[in-house]
Amino acid sequence: MPSFRARLQIGDLLPGHTPPEVMEQAELAVAATHTVEAKDIEVVARVPRIVLRFTVPESTWQGEARDAIGAAHRMREAVQEVATTGRLEILRRSRGRWEPVS
Repeated sequence: MPSFRARLQIGDLLPGHTPPEVMEQAELAVAATHTVEAKDIEVVARVPRIVLRFTVPESTWQGEARDAIGAAHRMREAVQEVATTGRLEILRRSRGRWEPVS
């Protein structure tokens, strides 16, 4: 199964929400259609970001990328219900490296 990562910068929480809700929303959004293999929170240059690694069903290279992009965008939409967001990066595992998906 092709493996992808979605990395999303997180800003301020929206009123009435707690930090754990950010990861919960992200994971629920992706897990609704894909297998989530790992999740993490990173801080890069003082900006927190969530990272979800997930698989998509095998198809064509472009089809798998479209599927992953759709999942990552649904993740961002779900997180925006509880927090502001920044940059979204989508990466694909290829030959032992994580490469950007365009």
